[in-house]
Amino acid sequence: MNVRRIAVLGAESSGKSTLCGALARRYDTVWVPEYLREFVDTQGRVPYEHDQFGIARTQRAREDAAALEANGLLFCDTTPLMTALYSRVYWGRVDAALAQLAATHDYALTLVTAPDTPWIPDGLMRESEEVRQQVFAMLVRELDARGIRFVLVDGDLPHRLRQVEAALKVLTPA
Repeated sequence: MNVRRIAVLGAESSGKSTLCGALARRYDTVWVPEYLREFVDTQGRVPYEHDQFGIARTQRAREDAAALEANGLLFCDTTPLMTALYSRVYWGRVDAALAQLAATHDYALTLVTAPDTPWIPDGLMRESEEVRQQVFAMLVRELDARGIRFVLVDGDLPHRLRQVEAALKVLTPA
């Protein structure tokens, strides 16, 4: 079966995981959680610069594995592009291997979650409302610069689900 990967991008605490889980349930398929969260939980620390490529590579490998189980659609909670973006935020650069991996943004649809949900601190994973807004603006600029079309989803979860449903109908007409 041909699986269409849907990238769900956004800044921290913008509802990506919640949206992915709800979409997977709605479309009776699987989704790929953000590996960074698992990394932080298992390592007990935020990543260092030299960890970034491995995190992005693991994220992509988990997409590939989940695609074998997906039912037509695979919702991906972040992509290597976001890892590269955060590398720029924290270290001011992106190493060559990560940049190359992030350049392969080959998704059937890219969704961007608006930072309009309440910002909730989450231990080591969440920075601040200011960083969230900065990352959101950087993400939109990066997608525009790369010519990657995206759908901005906003509002509460039911509204976001309706927006994605409309985007998917355009992507895969019945």
